[in-house]
Formats: sequence, structure tokens, C-alpha cells
Amino acid sequence: MEPHFLSAVLMLLLVGTSSTHAQEIFGYCTTPDEQSGTCINLRECGYIFELVQRGVVPPEDRRFLQLGQCGYRNGQVLICCANSRRRKQQPQPTQPPLRSGLLPQPPNCGENFSDRVVGGKETGKREFPWMALIEYTKPGNVKGHHCGGSLINNRYVLTAAHCVSAIPSDWQLTGVRLGEWDASTNPDCTTSRNGRRECNDPYVDCPVVERIPHPQYPGNTRDQLNDIALLRLQNEIQFTEFISPVCLPTLASHRDALFLGHKVVVSGWGRTETNFTSNIKLKADLDPVPTSDCNQRYASQRRTVTANQLCAGGAEGVDSCRGDSGGPLLLEDFSDGNSNYYIAGVVSYGPTPCGLKGWPGVYTRVAAYLDWIENNVRP
Repeated sequence: MEPHFLSAVLMLLLVGTSSTHAQEIFGYCTTPDEQSGTCINLRECGYIFELVQRGVVPPEDRRFLQLGQCGYRNGQVLICCANSRRRKQQPQPTQPPLRSGLLPQPPNCGENFSDRVVGGKETGKREFPWMALIEYTKPGNVKGHHCGGSLINNRYVLTAAHCVSAIPSDWQLTGVRLGEWDASTNPDCTTSRNGRRECNDPYVDCPVVERIPHPQYPGNTRDQLNDIALLRLQNEIQFTEFISPVCLPTLASHRDALFLGHKVVVSGWGRTETNFTSNIKLKADLDPVPTSDCNQRYASQRRTVTANQLCAGGAEGVDSCRGDSGGPLLLEDFSDGNSNYYIAGVVSYGPTPCGLKGWPGVYTRVAAYLDWIENNVRP
């Protein structure tokens, strides 16, 4: 298509459009048909560019394109391009398959159902379906959720070792809740744009039968080294659109990466061992920070960050306080044409109070523990 003709088509699409549906939030957006997308130049989104190049755009497609606009850059139209349909020009090489065969690999993990709340800090009610709340039974048979975790297959949840080994002596870690969004309701329901009431399945509470903190976790010490643990569930979990596993960081590019220059996302209900901040699952976008910068900051607390940890955040008021201890630090990445979420880190520790400017949170780097994970899961 000639440039002037393309411009004419785009002008036609803009007519009568006073607002956009697919607003850009940190580069992320939601397409008009509720898919997770990235806000990019229209020419870079193959399937949409092909649609425009046809010349004659049917009314229903024209409406879709109008609602899919997410802004402008240098006078060029930006479109919300669905990650599931966007091709990456150079697919990243993958590591050999995990030996055990018990851990799911893309595209059977890390799927992110995209009814996210655009422009907010709350997640959509189906977003991050691997998120888990960890249940503790306290004196008087009082139960509460005070840590987070991530479902990695149909029997195991990945969390922080301090959520298992550094808890009050009169607490027992007894279960995991999956499929939760709003902890104050069951089931979780919202009203769609067309006025229809839509509900998730009820949450699922799963007893924990085995707790596996990393054997070299030193306990409640300053550096929190090897702060990672597995929880084995009593029964196999049936995957649904509300409960499914996250991907482990198995791409070759993940092996030693600190993910500098990429956006990462922390998510959870804000629960820690001592308090909680939200009934509804929250998320925050963070920037990874070089280990040297992180060590420079934490030197005043006599803490040392190692190669088996990573740092992210440091913007004022945005931190893993919006997530959980033990919850995931997520990276959206591409493999074989698919967009999936990978668990890059596990929430370990951060400044007190959280969200202090210049103080990133510290996360256990999951790629450093793939062998340990694989060696400790069983059917």
C-alpha cells in the first residue's frame, strides 16, 4: 500500500473517534476483544497492518481499529497489538526441556487472561491465574493468609522459604488458596461493559502435605539467601481459566539475566507476615536495578545481594508492598510466537516502610534454582 493511501485509510478510521478503548499503561494495553496487548506502531503489528492494507475496511473492522488505538508517537498511530498474535522476528532459543517432564512449558503455562483494569492498580479478576494465597492456622484454630505463592504445576506452589521457616512458632502452614481475586467475596463477580454480570468459579482451598524450604536457607537473617520453597498440595489441581500455572524461566535468555531494561510486574494482595493491605489482587510495574546499585543502597543495612538474587523497583510509592512475601515477580516474554508470563523472582525483602524512593525490593532469582526445583517435584 502506498504511504498516502495508508494515511487516507487511517484518517478514515479516526473520524468520529473522541476517545480510545485501549489506553496505554506502561506499554501494556487491552485490545477491544479483551486480549493482553502491547501499544506499538500500527506498521509493526502484522495482522492489523494486513487488515489496513486490504484497502476496503468493513464497518465492524473499522470499529475494532478505532477502539484499538492506544495513542500517537511522532505523529504515527499506535495500535494495541495482541501479544498472542504478534510475531517476534527472532524467536529466542530455549533451553533443553526440563528433565522431569512434570513442569509445564509454553504455551501450557503463563497464560494471562486479559480482563485487566486499564489505568488502575487492581488486576482483572482473571489476571495472573497462578497466584496463590498461603494459609496459616494460628492459636484457637484461627486461619489467615499472610504470604503469597505461584502455582507451577498441578501439585506444587513456589514461594519464599521465609514464609515456611521464619514464621511464629505457634503458627502452622496448612493450606493454599487458588483462584482468588477479591478475598471479601466468593465467587468473584463483576459487571461487564454491556451490563452483564460475569463471575469466576469459586476459589479452591488446598491442604498442604509437604513443605520444602531450600536446605541452605539460613533462617531469618539479613541477607535472606536461598529464600525459596516448594509446597506440595494434597490433591492434583484441575486447571481452568481461573487456575493455571506460571512458566518457569527456562528460555536461554533467562539463565543469568537480571532483566535490565525490561518491565517486570509484581502482583499480590499486599500480604506479608505481619499485615495486609488489600482484599483485591493488585499489581505494580517495576524496573529491574543492577546488582551493584542495589548493593550500594543496602550496604547501610549490612546486607549483600548475590548473583542468586535480583532487584527491582525504587520508585517512590511503588514496591512489592503491592504484592506478597513469597509472591511472583513476573516477566512477559515470547517463545515460538507465543507470549507467556515467566516467574523471574520470588518476593524476598525490601525497605521498611516499603515504597521508599531509591530503595528497590530484593527477589530470589528463580532461574538460579531450576535444578533444585526439578529435583524436588514428584508426581
